[in-house]
Amino acid sequence: MPQIECDVAVIGAGTAGLAAERRARARGAKTLLIDPAFRGTTCAAVGCMPSKLLIAAANAAHTARNADLFGIRATLEVDGPAVMRRVREYRDSFVAGVQDTIHDLPDGVAIKARASFAEPGLLALDTGGTVKAETIIIATGASSMLPGPFESVKDRVWSNEDVFEIDDLPKTLAVVGAGPLGLELAQAFARLGVEVSVFDQGNSLAGLDEDDSRCLAEILQSEMDIHTGADVSPVLSDGGITFEWAGNKQEFEKVLMAAGRPPALDGLCLERSGLELDDHGTPLFDPRTLQCGDAPVFVIGDANHDRAVLHEASDEGTIAGENAATYPNVRKASRKVPLVVAFVHPGVAMVGQLPKDEEYVTAFADYSDQGRAKVDGNAHGFARLHADKSGKLIAATLCMPDAEHVAQYLALAISAGMTAGDILDQPIYHPTLEEGLRSALEQLCTKCDAPTPWQRRAGPQLGS
Repeated sequence: MPQIECDVAVIGAGTAGLAAERRARARGAKTLLIDPAFRGTTCAAVGCMPSKLLIAAANAAHTARNADLFGIRATLEVDGPAVMRRVREYRDSFVAGVQDTIHDLPDGVAIKARASFAEPGLLALDTGGTVKAETIIIATGASSMLPGPFESVKDRVWSNEDVFEIDDLPKTLAVVGAGPLGLELAQAFARLGVEVSVFDQGNSLAGLDEDDSRCLAEILQSEMDIHTGADVSPVLSDGGITFEWAGNKQEFEKVLMAAGRPPALDGLCLERSGLELDDHGTPLFDPRTLQCGDAPVFVIGDANHDRAVLHEASDEGTIAGENAATYPNVRKASRKVPLVVAFVHPGVAMVGQLPKDEEYVTAFADYSDQGRAKVDGNAHGFARLHADKSGKLIAATLCMPDAEHVAQYLALAISAGMTAGDILDQPIYHPTLEEGLRSALEQLCTKCDAPTPWQRRAGPQLGS
């Protein structure tokens, strides 16, 4: 195969890569999109969408199981094969939508091959031939990892890349990893009637700090066992896999590995790229431009392991595609308010970012006695809000019902530069979960010595 030349070569056809190619082409660049499979984005194929389909089934079962709380009598039967068929049916439709986008690319843009660096600016393809590019965008995503102790039992270990292919639900399941993905799937399987235990070497759940993790663990313990600080030794047994930890022993039919998804950079031969790499072999880059040093190379999406969520991957693709097409005229982009959500119940969300060297104030709202949460039978959790000294909201940690929606409400407020008083000055309908934030917002006004909306509207007293 002869050498192909282009302006912008994008390695990886996931969310970030598709956005990058689209933006670069729109700016007039000759583009190539290189991917070994073109199977669809991680979100559609093995991430966000199939996991939410499983969670939706689990929540339906949970609602039926707990209907007695409202005086409703329901009979529950979980048809595991039917649950998984629906997951795959809808998952496949989401993947097909992504693949339609790929099929609509202009002729010659998509190259089905695995690319690696032969030298700076030159890519070698495993199908033969090379690609010489003025700029290169690395968008290879992330991949599941299997810790060494589990190599000997890997035939009975699932990852997020194959768990949605199962024909039926297991009776018992160990989930290794208590991050957002691990907890989401653990709770979903538990609500579908699987006996679930979660294990993590650390003490954090869903990215929360240790104290907040303990609060979440107390709530979730009614649905599954949670073991933090657990160093597990797996052993193959007749019935599946036996876990041994801290003098304990328990057998599980299957194991779901959710202990992290590192950037998929193996095989790129980055040592030939001329890029400066960190201790993990990831290129050093500027998060405002996505550029690697001053080289004509950009790294985006899960491949840079900075903001590993879909909307950020799409934004990074757009930023990198623009900068790659106009290189060397690289511009710094304004990034969105950080927002991460774990779709567990109660929901977990982190919004904004706390400053490292500046003072801030914190306020707390307890949802264990909140009106709407009690009405819905979901009275648990908390909201913790943070503001700078002027009262401007800068960050929030949520562990509460419908956190995914409240988090976006707060992200909008932070993006708009609103103070706690500004938010209180907006309508807060009764009875809603947002209403539970009022006490925390009022605390922030008091701690920052900022006027409340009433004080601002009242104006000077008569006769003054």
